[in-house]
Amino acid sequence: MYAIVEINGQQFKAEQGKKLFVHHIKDSEEGQTVEFEKVLLVDNEGAIKVGAPTVDGAKVVCEVVNPLVKGDKVIVFKMKRRKDYRKKNGHREQFTQIEVKQVIA
Repeated sequence: MYAIVEINGQQFKAEQGKKLFVHHIKDSEEGQTVEFEKVLLVDNEGAIKVGAPTVDGAKVVCEVVNPLVKGDKVIVFKMKRRKDYRKKNGHREQFTQIEVKQVIA
């Protein structure tokens, strides 16, 4: 059984026991239980329910494994040749690692 769930504007395939890296969830602590109710699709052993836009009564229960994980550094470098123009900028995204405990449909 799996579900397609929307978490902080992104869609994830959630199965029981699967660990996911989602955009940083504010005010989350390690071991905290989080529920997501924007379930877009549920597949229960071949019986598929598609929401319009969400499936009624379905939710995904997750546990926060690590509240703050930093992603890989991305370097943005802009340059125009022969114009003495160079800009270097770095960015590092913050994620929250969660583990799916239960899919309720």
